[in-house]
Amino acid sequence: MSLPAPTGEPQVTAIARMRKVPHFGGPADRSHSSEKEHTMIEEPPILTVNRNRRRPSADQIAAFQGVPTGFVVDALYGGGALSREIRPLGEGRDIDCVAAGPALTADCGPADILATLAVLNFITPGDVVVVAFDAHQGCAAVGDRVAGMMKNSGAVGLVTDGPMRDYAGLVDVGLPAWCTGLTPASPFTMGPGRVGLPVQIGGRQVETGDMVVADRDGVVVVPFDKIDTVIAALDKVRTLEAEMDAKVVAGQKVPDAIVELLGSDKVAFVD
Repeated sequence: MSLPAPTGEPQVTAIARMRKVPHFGGPADRSHSSEKEHTMIEEPPILTVNRNRRRPSADQIAAFQGVPTGFVVDALYGGGALSREIRPLGEGRDIDCVAAGPALTADCGPADILATLAVLNFITPGDVVVVAFDAHQGCAAVGDRVAGMMKNSGAVGLVTDGPMRDYAGLVDVGLPAWCTGLTPASPFTMGPGRVGLPVQIGGRQVETGDMVVADRDGVVVVPFDKIDTVIAALDKVRTLEAEMDAKVVAGQKVPDAIVELLGSDKVAFVD
């Protein structure tokens, strides 16, 4: 689906980074116009927005609701989990950190939140906002007011590889969030930033439209083109988990596979 064109511009303290264009020529170059000197290296846009957005269907999104992250990892054959440094806000003690929804990405770079402010304009209810902060730990990637605006826009969760701030306010907002911790330090709002484009976060590439499943154990991302395969595999995972749970409740002490292995010729015992 296509993202709507921006309807407004977030109020920021600064929207452009001043860059000096180096001059490498000698005296002969001084005859060139000032305009030419300043256009030899073009300034990049401070914000880039991808409006061609793919999104899972309502049925696909519903299939991941209430599914433990461990089940999703098993359905991905051990893949999909983001780095363990990205944890539930406050370890989930004050907010029920459980969420599942399509990723909407904001690529900020270190210490800057222009893309995060811009992404607010493009949230579709049910989204999980994924804020890539280049794993910068020197200041907050999100605070309580921005989290509140995300929730007001319909976001069901937030994932970032940076810290957050304003813990008491974040608890009042109640948006499930996963981050690297807390800091009172403030970020900049100068850009450049990108919205809706692939980001690197937690050791994985995440694209807008991927499914994000998160709980108190952490965050798992299902690539868009694997969603149906994972949904099908989840049925088998649920069955196996239920069978193993029943055996433990019934008193099992050692897994059947280990008992079988110990009785085979593949084990050498030393007396």
